[in-house]
Amino acid sequence: MNKFSWYEAQSVEDATAKVNTTVSEEIYNPSMQAAVFKAGGVDLLDMIKEGLIHPEMIVNVRHIPGLDQIDFNDNADLVIGANVTLSEIEENKSILENYFALHQAVAHAATPQLRNMSTLAGNLAQRTRCWYFRSIDHSCFRKGGDRCFARHSENGQNENHAILENGSCVSVHASSIATALLAYDASVMILNSKGEEKEWPLAEFFVSPGNDPSRENILEPGDLMTEIRIPKQGANVKSFYIKQVARESYDWSIADVAVVASVKGGRCENARIVLGSAAPVPVRSPKAEQEMENKEINDANALKAAKAAMEQARPLSMNGYKVPLFESIIKRALLELV
Repeated sequence: MNKFSWYEAQSVEDATAKVNTTVSEEIYNPSMQAAVFKAGGVDLLDMIKEGLIHPEMIVNVRHIPGLDQIDFNDNADLVIGANVTLSEIEENKSILENYFALHQAVAHAATPQLRNMSTLAGNLAQRTRCWYFRSIDHSCFRKGGDRCFARHSENGQNENHAILENGSCVSVHASSIATALLAYDASVMILNSKGEEKEWPLAEFFVSPGNDPSRENILEPGDLMTEIRIPKQGANVKSFYIKQVARESYDWSIADVAVVASVKGGRCENARIVLGSAAPVPVRSPKAEQEMENKEINDANALKAAKAAMEQARPLSMNGYKVPLFESIIKRALLELV
């Protein structure tokens, strides 16, 4: 691990004035003079230890006042500060009662020790866990190289990789919590170095490698997430989340799904169905949603929706198992709504 200086930011303005790049930019085009944000620091410290980034300064935003609050009442949106830990979200009774899929996603993330450290914003901004990206011995597309080793190398190990939208890069996004947040139509508040704050729909926050292989989100140098907003849900809204892992104790998702739907009399009036670990970014499935619109929630309709979600799947050499796996958990999640 390289040596670096440490700066304890006292405010968001103080923090944004100190940084000069993003982790994504520094990996893709190293300057060796990087000053980058740290909140919980789980992913950043992993990348430093892996030799992917060599920051000259770490700007700690973990103790900035006002970024660690959860604000909710029955008549307003749920607002979660960027520095709220996953444990704090998991333990919040209002989230458990009103945003059940989010509670489930957080409760199944990492281990209790990591949930105590990890912040919500840090979880959303983390980089892919593709082993080729994480290896300093492989210069892949996301690090300025000329190939995706998981897809194009002989005997490429791609069993955990994307089955949808898997073109130039077949990695999957590491945040399973993003799957639930996208199903709730969440948005992110971002403050830039000029003091300007803007609200971005989470659906526009993530960047696919086909558009820009160097990054996984829209954050520019000096951009700091301040809070995540989730709209108030209607009285008939129900939700469910399922995460499938190789090891139940603690593992990265190989497939996860979140469903948020308005349900009345056993019928799905409308639904948002989001898949994680299926594509390089979390994705909604409009075809699955259309299959459930104004339909009774039963085995036959849930299976139709699940199969519709997989119509465009293009498995790689080692991950064909993901297609029936996704069909199974999508169906299960839908049936849990009644």
